[in-house]
Amino acid sequence: MKKRNKIIFWVSTIWLSLGMLSTGIVQLIRMEEEVDMMTNLGYPIYFLTILGIWKILGVTAVLLPKFPLIKEWAYAGFFFTMSGAVISHIAVGGSAKELFGPILLIVLTVISWYFRPAERKIVS
Repeated sequence: MKKRNKIIFWVSTIWLSLGMLSTGIVQLIRMEEEVDMMTNLGYPIYFLTILGIWKILGVTAVLLPKFPLIKEWAYAGFFFTMSGAVISHIAVGGSAKELFGPILLIVLTVISWYFRPAERKIVS
C-alpha cells in the first residue's frame, strides 16, 4: 500500500507541476492566446504576471523537500487559482473545452495533496 501511494503521489505531483509550470511560463511571456483569454474573462492583463510568478513559486514549493507549511499554502493556492479559473469560464459562458485544463489541475492538486508522504505534511 505504501509503495502504491508513493507512486500515485509522484505521478500526480509531476503532472501537476508540469501543468502549473507550463501555464505559468505561458502567462509570464504573455502569449497571445493567454492575453485574449484574460481579456475575454474580464481580467486585467497584469494578472498574467502575478499568476505566472505564483504558479512557478508554487511548483518549487511542492517539489522541494521540507517546508510543509509552505507546501500547504502552495496546494491551497493551486486549488483556489484553478477553481477560480473554472468559475470565471463558467461565468462568461465558456465551453467545456476551456474547463478541462483547470478541472484536471484541480484533480491533480487534490490527489497530490492527499497522497503526499508524511514528511511533507504538517505535524499537529
